[in-house]
Amino acid sequence: MRKSIISMQWLFPGDYMGFTRRQVLGGIAGLAVVGLGAGGARIWLARPQVAAEHDYELIAAPMDLELVPGHQTPALVYGHRFPGFEIRGRQGDWLRVRFTNKLDQPTTIHWHGIRLPIEMDGVPYISQPPIPPGQSFIYQFKTPDAGSYWYHPHLMSSEQLGRGLVGPLIIDEREPSGFTQEKILCLKTWHVDEQGAFTAFSVPREAAREGTRGSLSTINGVATPVIELPAGQVTRVRLLNLDNTVTYRLNLPGCEAKIYAIDGHPVEPRDFVDQYWIGPGMRLELAIRGPAAGQELSMRDGVVRLATIRGVEPTKAGSADWPAALPANPVSEPDLEKAETINFKFEWVGAMTDYSQGQQAPSLWQINGVAWQGGEEHKHSGPPLAKLELGKSYIFTLRNMTQYQHPIHLHGMTFKVLDSNRRKIIPYYSDTYLLGKNETARVALVADNPGLWMFHCHVIDHMETGLMGTIAVGDAWCG
Repeated sequence: MRKSIISMQWLFPGDYMGFTRRQVLGGIAGLAVVGLGAGGARIWLARPQVAAEHDYELIAAPMDLELVPGHQTPALVYGHRFPGFEIRGRQGDWLRVRFTNKLDQPTTIHWHGIRLPIEMDGVPYISQPPIPPGQSFIYQFKTPDAGSYWYHPHLMSSEQLGRGLVGPLIIDEREPSGFTQEKILCLKTWHVDEQGAFTAFSVPREAAREGTRGSLSTINGVATPVIELPAGQVTRVRLLNLDNTVTYRLNLPGCEAKIYAIDGHPVEPRDFVDQYWIGPGMRLELAIRGPAAGQELSMRDGVVRLATIRGVEPTKAGSADWPAALPANPVSEPDLEKAETINFKFEWVGAMTDYSQGQQAPSLWQINGVAWQGGEEHKHSGPPLAKLELGKSYIFTLRNMTQYQHPIHLHGMTFKVLDSNRRKIIPYYSDTYLLGKNETARVALVADNPGLWMFHCHVIDHMETGLMGTIAVGDAWCG
């Protein structure tokens, strides 16, 4: 059954002929010869299942960016821009994205944080074949949860994410949220030198530690930008960490701000105080009241300035009041009394494998004594880390046996963060938990989505050097 579903999604370049001009997401000049105009267009003349505003054409292609003033960086982007084109859907509706690969290497798209069918998850060899250069694939799924999400490849990830293949995916609430203004801020630190040339995305010595850090921090592709907020009015600010490696210690000295959602899921609004550690793959939704017109405040990573927040005279009607809490997403509540507990240990292997010939990523990390083999470029036939019964509740005990942080991400399902031995937790729903050094935390979930789901650290070169595995739900794995 899965093979037939996947094969129906494939399209080829010839299918572009006869498009109607509509919602533009793709964009390379060479496509104009087949009638795509300014770089992409809607396809299909009638789609009763998908509303027109949630029906997209998306192209991945090379593009030079001026990250370092006066220099060009040979990036890879979605929709001829960085961050990648903002894709928006509405909670409970269908979303369709016809994706075309104009890179010189295969790729996929993973929809980070979205609960969807396994066939749409974008993991090579697990949920779909890699999409070759010049070919297309239709991603189509319902979006059950409102919130801030993002999309990226799940193949050759260090390079493809490192070179810029990341983009925001925003799912709006079905009813008005109470916010009248919004900003989307994508955090990324680039692996570039002073001339804008890329440096190594993954260095084994660094991959065996915190991960290989870049040198140039940006927000929406700009170093230390000025973010203008209407003075005295409340703006919804969506912060997305799209970086390969860096955990940002976000702080906003002097700002009036409240937290409204974590990793896409609403929480009871609370004051933003001190700092919030936002690891790779994680998202944070804030309400920020703009400072007085002309006043400037800072957004920082620890003591390092990421951006300047400047109050400006409002140009449209807004509100100075804090909106009510966002409506909860329809996530199944785990039955903690009946839940089965499964333990996961995240460990350093202890010795690097031979990496001298560059044939395979080294094994540096492991989960429960098993390191993922072959990076993402080859089939992985090993057994899953755990087999879950469909519909049953589980508690995962996550134990970090190392001195480095690991943002642990689960595909296909949402878990409830329960508690930690290192810090106080107000329980909340998420798909990515930042597991601190030597920390033990517990998360709970209902195994309500059948499939073979990836479970990994979102520090990309940790993932590619072993800190990844699969979780089987239902009869997804019958080895």
